[in-house]
Amino acid sequence: MKVLKITPENRSEFENKEVKFEGSIEISSNMGYIRFLSLTASLDITSLSGTDLFSATDIKAGGDIKSGGNINAGSYIISGGNIKAGCYIEADTKIEADGDIIAGDDIKAGIKIEAGGDIKAGMNIKSGMDIEAGMNIEAGTNIEACGDIKAFSIEAGEEIEADMNIEAGEDIEAGYSIKAGYGIKAGEEIVAGADIVALTNIEAGCDIEADANIKADANIKAGANIVAGMGIKAGSCIEAGMKIEADSGIEAGYGIKAGYGIKALFISCNLRIFAGLVNFRLPSKEETEIRAEIRKGVVAFGTVVP
Repeated sequence: MKVLKITPENRSEFENKEVKFEGSIEISSNMGYIRFLSLTASLDITSLSGTDLFSATDIKAGGDIKSGGNINAGSYIISGGNIKAGCYIEADTKIEADGDIIAGDDIKAGIKIEAGGDIKAGMNIKSGMDIEAGMNIEAGTNIEACGDIKAFSIEAGEEIEADMNIEAGEDIEAGYSIKAGYGIKAGEEIVAGADIVALTNIEAGCDIEADANIKADANIKAGANIVAGMGIKAGSCIEAGMKIEADSGIEAGYGIKAGYGIKALFISCNLRIFAGLVNFRLPSKEETEIRAEIRKGVVAFGTVVP
């Protein structure tokens, strides 16, 4: 395997120039900030500890791109393998890897971040448009996109926010809020330490849980439970395969339907209310109970318990 080694001794031959090599490029440690016009290798690009990678245009490798420090490109960063940095990864347009994209600090792109595997950042993940991963997206603090966020699972220590859709094949979880300009959809659970808010639908195969409010301008639907530490509000319908529970009110523009019981301070909807609609067995007495003040709506199935 051919290896081009860039060292303090030959640094001036490559710095501020277009570098293209058939093989791997290795940049020595403790060289600080080294700038290229463009950097391309058919195999791996590696900068060792104490050396930051910077290109005025693009960084491209057929294999991995790795840096003990930062990776920064004025245009795009593209890897046929993994992109890994000890600190941040940033590109003015796109960051793309067939494998994983992993940074100790932030991952930021002006247009898109896309990985065939995981996207993981110790701090923030932010894109001017979409963030997409074939596997998982994880951030120590926030995940933010002006377009869609899509992955097998999505997890943030604080907030997850997209101007369009948030979608996961499995779980979506945030330590604080989850907000989408359009819809939120998970194959399993949606869990937030504060609010869950969507302009259209919120849908989960299992539970939807928020320590504060759950709000959708269209429908809220869960295969299992819908639980809120404060209120639940939908412009259209609210439907749960199991229980619906809120410490404050439950409000719907149309109807409310639960496989088990419903519990809240009050319930208000324009159409009907159903509790105990579990269809694989007869419900118990407790599973048909509606423990809430009915301010508006007709109880079609279930028993109101003061």
